[in-house]
Amino acid sequence: MPCAKTMRLNSIRIKVVMAFIAGTLLSVVLIVLIVCLALRSDVLARMDMSDMAQDLSTKIVIDREGRPVLETEDHPDIDWAFESLGREVAYRVVDGSGSVALLSDAGRQFWPDGLLPRGNGAERFDFERDGVIFFAATEPIAASDNTWFVQVAVSNRMMHLLHRVAMPLVGAGIALFTLVLLVAFGLCTWITLRYTLRPLQDVSTSAAGISLYSMHARLRTDAVPTEIAPLVGSFNRVLERLEQAYRAQQEFLGNAAHELKTPLAMIRAQVELGVDSEADRAALLKDVAYMSRQVQQLLLLAEASEATNYDFGTVRVREAADEAVGYLQRMAEGARVELAVSAEDDSLAWRADRGALFTLLKNLLENAIEHAPAGSAVSVEIAADTLCVRDHGPGVEAAQLALLFDRFWRGPHRRDLGAGLGLSICQEVARAHGWRLAAERAEPGLRFTLSAQKRRPREGGDPS
Repeated sequence: MPCAKTMRLNSIRIKVVMAFIAGTLLSVVLIVLIVCLALRSDVLARMDMSDMAQDLSTKIVIDREGRPVLETEDHPDIDWAFESLGREVAYRVVDGSGSVALLSDAGRQFWPDGLLPRGNGAERFDFERDGVIFFAATEPIAASDNTWFVQVAVSNRMMHLLHRVAMPLVGAGIALFTLVLLVAFGLCTWITLRYTLRPLQDVSTSAAGISLYSMHARLRTDAVPTEIAPLVGSFNRVLERLEQAYRAQQEFLGNAAHELKTPLAMIRAQVELGVDSEADRAALLKDVAYMSRQVQQLLLLAEASEATNYDFGTVRVREAADEAVGYLQRMAEGARVELAVSAEDDSLAWRADRGALFTLLKNLLENAIEHAPAGSAVSVEIAADTLCVRDHGPGVEAAQLALLFDRFWRGPHRRDLGAGLGLSICQEVARAHGWRLAAERAEPGLRFTLSAQKRRPREGGDPS
């Protein structure tokens, strides 16, 4: 039950809807805070006064004598408002010298003496009369030969009363707007997300149905959202690599079973017939040795394929090459092949697993010895970031270069009955180190080049 609750809370649909609700509520809270601060600082009252003065100035016209006239016939509510609220609201029209042209019913005593326009533009000001503060605003009216100024004043208690009456209505409007927004847009968001994310549920169901018996299946990307399509495409590419690896593993197991089946059958036949002569004993021991080599190579290949088996450190390449040459010296003498190692710098060191590097060099040299003609030489050349192993044998055809690292593939000129896994092990070691191992025809012979600075290490390898 807790797991289901956690999955539900981690839903994209719920997160988007919750974000929408949180954003809406935050917006409402900010609006309320701004309005409260504006009311507390009388900003709204002063803005209302400016709007009132500007609105009143549009209803005043200049007659033929150049005097301002208020058009009350079209706006009877203006006279009513100023007559009924004469103690709280008043207006007048004056020129720059203070000469009054129009005056509301509040009379001249409403306005303090010496209250004249201080400039030629709109302005806001306040004054006090009988202990009451009045908010006032001035709006200029341009005439042909003079400039008139409309002045409007309202008491602060009147503005506070209006705001106190209006704020509940505004609050109710905000609450209603918020409710409609949450219901309408929330429902639309939920439905949109439901239909948008439905293809992901289908993709999840399809992915859950993929098994070892249906690894060829791929997930559809045509119906999923554009933002999710790259993820589904990457998953399909992973499935493709897994399928290829699984097929290669199945083929490898089949080849391994085939390679071990023949010597086992021969050993069984010899045991059933009896081992009476030295020749039979030698043949039996030869088959056992062949199987032992096969098993050892299979174990080495499995170990080389697992990057966690490596212990990386600083290894001197010349020392590792000399060690591999010393190990195979007797084999080289038996084949009458000379081994030679040369290096630009004997102290040159690589970041590698010493045992794995030794195995790689040993397998390359062993392969070269098996194909080198008697009396020839196999050379190891070490440079700053490359290592080359070359023989002077018959080599391989150009079409066969791509097969050299395939498991269980054997060249036509080998002198032993190897398992055909040596070069595959070399390739796995190189990949685990982030190196690149390539083969090319040397005319005569074959050259293997190990490049130590070409690729990143495989996942699980050395972090450096």
